[in-house]
Amino acid sequence: MSVLKLSPGCKDYLWGGRRLIEEYGKQYTGDVLAETWELSCHPDGPSVICNGEYAGCTLAEYIEEEGRAVLGTHCRRFRDFPILIKFIDAKDNLSIQVHPDNRYALKNEGQYGKTEMWYVMDAGKDAFLYYGFQKEISRQEFERRIQEDTLLEVLNAVPVQKGDVLFIESGTIHAIGKNILIAEIQQNSNVTYRVYDYGRVGKDGKKRDLHIEKALAVTNRIPIMKDNSSYPHVADCDYFTVDKLNLDGKVMQELTGEVQEESFASILVLDGEGTITCQGETLEYKKGDSLFLSAGSGKYTMKGTCDALLTTIREKAAQVRIGIDIGGTDTKIGLVDIHQKVIAYETIKTRAARPAEEVIREIGEKALSLLERQQIPVDQCVGAGIGVPGTVDRKRGIVRYSNNIRWEDVPLARKMGQYLPIPVYTANDADCAALGEVAAGAGRDCQDVVMITLGTGVGGGVILDGTVYEGKSIGGSELGHMVIAENGERCTCGRRGCLEAYVSVPALIRAAERAAGREMTPEEIFSSDEEEVQKVVDDYIRRLGIGIVNIVNIFRPQLVLLGGGISGQGAALVKPLEEIIRQGCFGGEKGGIPEVKSALLGDQAGMIGAASLI
Repeated sequence: MSVLKLSPGCKDYLWGGRRLIEEYGKQYTGDVLAETWELSCHPDGPSVICNGEYAGCTLAEYIEEEGRAVLGTHCRRFRDFPILIKFIDAKDNLSIQVHPDNRYALKNEGQYGKTEMWYVMDAGKDAFLYYGFQKEISRQEFERRIQEDTLLEVLNAVPVQKGDVLFIESGTIHAIGKNILIAEIQQNSNVTYRVYDYGRVGKDGKKRDLHIEKALAVTNRIPIMKDNSSYPHVADCDYFTVDKLNLDGKVMQELTGEVQEESFASILVLDGEGTITCQGETLEYKKGDSLFLSAGSGKYTMKGTCDALLTTIREKAAQVRIGIDIGGTDTKIGLVDIHQKVIAYETIKTRAARPAEEVIREIGEKALSLLERQQIPVDQCVGAGIGVPGTVDRKRGIVRYSNNIRWEDVPLARKMGQYLPIPVYTANDADCAALGEVAAGAGRDCQDVVMITLGTGVGGGVILDGTVYEGKSIGGSELGHMVIAENGERCTCGRRGCLEAYVSVPALIRAAERAAGREMTPEEIFSSDEEEVQKVVDDYIRRLGIGIVNIVNIFRPQLVLLGGGISGQGAALVKPLEEIIRQGCFGGEKGGIPEVKSALLGDQAGMIGAASLI
């Protein structure tokens, strides 16, 4: 089915009534039904599909089976399903409460914070709700009023009627009053800090828990001004966009919409009945139904009468990404904007001898600190990319093995997600450097690029059609470990004759020391006029050329980039390599000879490339 009808998770909180059962047809046998979670992938109350081949499966199971493409491209920035939609029947007053933001909730609760909106479906005479403070108060007064039971005196009581909308940003103290029926669209979270509960007791006969210390930590104590900034939408923020659908059955008997590749669509039917048709299939709907249309479903038509809320996910405004380049000695953490510019970065010592969890925690905390110093909310970040040396299982976000930082089977993406409340992607560091150069450096005009980094080791990244080439198994390419000399020098990998054993920085320094009898820097080696040292340079370039010719004959790139410390030799390295490639590549000029260039981005390539994984 192109349109999925969902059955909700039900909640019987003590303040609830029976309107959702009696007026909205919810199938529930209890005496009280306070909330129905109409669109939910949250484990505390998942939605279940009622129709089609996935009938009986949860919405989360459907997404797992079909793939996250059903959510749309705008949802790639979310680690989990982004929203949760509810009906709420408040027969009695709800507790005075507040929700934390993402950073606080992830750190203290292990899930997202909560920003939400309320659409008032119905309200009794003199109904009101609490929405922020009447005036700014200090933390001390806030705490004192909670203890003295005088908090209600400073809360802002807002009268409401059917059709009213309130946007409740995280940190806003609030409560739904009695005799109000509400549709709530919120972040996918179940974190609530209860501040005041009228002295009520739960089913166990005890007063319900309060969360005063946490509430004190997250509450915005400045009055909130209600505005119409979401116009022309009912509500619009980085988490959800809500629009109204109306069919009166007379003047408007039919409406047509389209679900494109960017976002799924949720239709919550507040009133009315009729049919919805999409991709040649027709489904009946009625008051209280929750419908889900996957991204890319195309045009749909609704007929009959309808009063509904349409929820989609828009593109993130002014996106920022975190790019992290983990090295054996140093780790670089950068903030990258939509123009592939590093707007701020910090370098810290990796200290890889520590347990992996300690390293990951420090990197995560430093990334958050960098955002704070730049006054960029964590919500502004659409994801974090991490480049790490070694063999990386990108699909699972696991570092399988890294000799440089002594990691083995470290679930990097999952562990980093405990500190950064955004999607986390991982890749080999050399792949990230190559991707960075293609995104913003010497390879920005090319789609097919091979980059070789000449440093402590020899890394390599292959970019084909603008994306990192990985092959069918984990790890991607290991260009430094092709054999260019049978039974040759022993490599750090344990084999003999690898490219790395001849053209890494340590290999060059060793060869020069054997020839000249003293230790020299790479700069001294390339500038030396001593005959024996010049031969070392010639041998170095020849062996590097052999490796590059092999690579070019396999991948046929448009461009070969040289990165790492030795790439700074510029023309002294590039010119002879171009000649070797011209002579050695299969087909010669007729086969297409790639350019050879030095990389441009230096130590920023890894950060920009890591950010480009998102």
